[in-house]
Amino acid sequence: MGPSQPLTNGNHENMTSMKHSFPLGHAARFATALGLCAALATPLQASTEEWPRGYYPLPDEGDLVGEVYTVVAESGDTLIDIGHEHGIGYEEMVRANPDVSIWAPFEGTEIVIPGRFILPEGPREGLVVNVAEMRLYYYPPAEQGETPRVETYPIAVGRMDWKTPLGTTRITEKVKDPAWYPPKSILKERAEEGRSLPSVVPPGPDNPLGTRKMRLGIPGYLIHGTNKPEGVGMRVTHGCIRMLPEDIEALFPRLPIGTQVKLINETLKLGWSDGTLHVQAYPYLDEEDGTTIQRITEALDQVDTAVSGLDYPVDYARLREVVEVPRGMPVALEVSAPDPTPETLWDRLELIAADTAPKERQAKEG
Repeated sequence: MGPSQPLTNGNHENMTSMKHSFPLGHAARFATALGLCAALATPLQASTEEWPRGYYPLPDEGDLVGEVYTVVAESGDTLIDIGHEHGIGYEEMVRANPDVSIWAPFEGTEIVIPGRFILPEGPREGLVVNVAEMRLYYYPPAEQGETPRVETYPIAVGRMDWKTPLGTTRITEKVKDPAWYPPKSILKERAEEGRSLPSVVPPGPDNPLGTRKMRLGIPGYLIHGTNKPEGVGMRVTHGCIRMLPEDIEALFPRLPIGTQVKLINETLKLGWSDGTLHVQAYPYLDEEDGTTIQRITEALDQVDTAVSGLDYPVDYARLREVVEVPRGMPVALEVSAPDPTPETLWDRLELIAADTAPKERQAKEG
C-alpha cells in the first residue's frame, strides 16, 4: 500500500492527521507483531510516532483517539488484509469502503482506514469489549514515566444464535497452545450439518482457538486467538471473543489472572473533542433491538443528556443520518449557524424532517 493521506469526510471536516508507516504483505505483518512485542519491553513515552498500531495516549480532556485516513491499494491486496495491517476488522472496513471490492480492490484505489474511535462510556480500566462495535479496548496501568494509554483491537463476536454475553467478569485462566474440546452443542451442530468433529483438537494449525486462550468467569466463554483471521471483525463465533493471532499474542503476557473484563453492547457512542460533540453509531446486533424511529428517539435522548445545561448547537439532521446509516466513524454534531434550540422531542423530530426533506427532493430530481 502507498503512503497515507489525511481524510476529509463527507461533511468536509478535517480529521486528525498523524504520521504512519504501512507494512506490506504477510511477512511485514509478522515483523510488525515482533516489533510490537519488542516495543512493550520499554516504557511508552508521549510521542506516538513510535507506538505500535492501535496504541493511543489517553486524552487529558475529551473522549476521542486515533484518526481516519486513507492508504492506496497495491496489486494482490485484499480489503481484509489491508484492514488487519491497520488494526481494523472486516465489518469496519466494509462500512468505510462500501464501493470497494473485498477480495480484489483495484491497484491504486484509495482505501479508507476508519481508525478514529470514541472511547466507551465508563471507567477506563481493564478490558472493555463493545460487542456492537466488535472491538476490544485495554487500559493498562501506567508505570512511572509512562504515558497513560488505551490499546484497541478488532474482534469477532457471537452469531445471532450464539450471542456473546454481556456483563462484568474477570479473566480466570490463561493457557498457551491450548487444546480444544468441542462442547456438546457444537458437536451436535456439526453433526446436523453432516460434518464430524473429534472429541479433542490438539494444538496446531487446525485448532480454532489459535495459540492463546483466556477463560472468563462466565462459564463456557473465552477470549482466544484463531486459525482463521479473516473472520475477525465478523459475527462468526459461538459466543467467544476471537482476536487476531498477533494481537492476542501481544496482549496475553500482560493480562494477569483477575483482570476485569466489561462486556457491553453500545450501538451509539457520544464523545467530546476540542469542545465539539461527536457521535459514532453501529448497527443493532438483532432486528428486535429496535426500529429506526426508536433508534432516533434514543439518540435524541442521549444527545440531550450530553448537552444538558450547555449552549450547544446540535445538528439534528446529521444525527438522524448517522443513526439511519451507521458507518462506525465519529461524526461532529455541531452546526455553524444554529437556529433556536427546539424545546421538545417532537420539535426535534420536526426539525430533522424539515432539514432532510430538501435533500430527499434533490435526490428524486437527480
